[in-house]
Amino acid sequence: MQSAQQLLETLVGHPTVSRDSNLDLIRFIEGYLEDFGVPCQRIESDDGRKANLLARIGPEREGGVVLSGHTDVVPVDGQPWTTDPFSLTDRGDGRLYGRGSCDMKGFIACALAQVPRWVEQALARPIYLAFSYDEEVGCVGAPRLIERLMADAPRPAAVIVGEPTLMAPVVAQKGITNLRTTVTGLEAHSSQVNQGVSAIHVAARLVTRIEDIMAELREAGRVDEAFNVAHSSLHVGRITGGTAINIMARECRFDWEIRHLPQDGFEAVYSRFQDYAESLERELRQRAPQVSIRTEPLTATVPGLADRDNAAALSLCRALLGERDTEAVAYATEAGQFQQAGLPTVICGPGSIAQAHQPDEYLETAQLDAGVAFMRRLGDHLAGA
Repeated sequence: MQSAQQLLETLVGHPTVSRDSNLDLIRFIEGYLEDFGVPCQRIESDDGRKANLLARIGPEREGGVVLSGHTDVVPVDGQPWTTDPFSLTDRGDGRLYGRGSCDMKGFIACALAQVPRWVEQALARPIYLAFSYDEEVGCVGAPRLIERLMADAPRPAAVIVGEPTLMAPVVAQKGITNLRTTVTGLEAHSSQVNQGVSAIHVAARLVTRIEDIMAELREAGRVDEAFNVAHSSLHVGRITGGTAINIMARECRFDWEIRHLPQDGFEAVYSRFQDYAESLERELRQRAPQVSIRTEPLTATVPGLADRDNAAALSLCRALLGERDTEAVAYATEAGQFQQAGLPTVICGPGSIAQAHQPDEYLETAQLDAGVAFMRRLGDHLAGA
């Protein structure tokens, strides 16, 4: 029987950066589960380079618990790591360093470490392991994993998404959509500004509008104080355009995001931008018919997690952890996708989101131990169900 730390070492040793395949890691988990007689199935990506994994420990009956984790990690390119990011390092300081140790292979390791015990316990209700691909690039893999779960399995009672929360139950998260807006203007010599339309200047007006929308949402009372940023947020992360300082730019492009409150929804926020963009385009086309403003999604909208219909999942967490305050987070997870499928869902896992995506990412050994204790209590709880 391998410890959670030993399993975490193996998981971190598979460099499952989202741009690369995760199949070697999936094969390892499949082999590990097969050693204990646990049936599992792959749900592959369209190109077959990546796969989700769905496994069941215990009887095929309703009332089970889904443990959801993503297998991919973010890149380490350009980060000043002081250790090998894909080799778990224990410096003896109470921290385990490695890419994905915190986000979120620690949670997966905690679950896998308890599989032998769960098998021996003859659980009265099943535990499902639902491990996805490409969470870090827009929660891409989870929808087909959830579809298979809902089609093939008796209805689970609760979902625990094991993102790092310091083992505190998170009951709400913002949704997110990444977007790209491309402005096409009319080139002219910069000394003849009345003959052209600068795409950069138009983009600047749009970027200013994006910031103004946040102020409007606050003033309209569209806030939720459970979040540390209490309103839907909009942010431009990259902008590029133009040819030379003395040429009015023909094209300018900027990438931006909307992180919407669950109760707002994407369309309610995005429509404020799009209405302005369409009005501005009509105005500018009176001067230059070729002007255009086009926005396209870079990722599908990841739905938010609303604090509703989650009593079964929340009461389970409290039964295993004791009474703890609930939280809300601004980062995106797969939790909203499970909730959309009608499953009571909370986010709860070992580690702190503050360490995620950072150089020298780490998971405290105390948090790993807390995750193991959670899994052990979960098995005891379901054995007595």
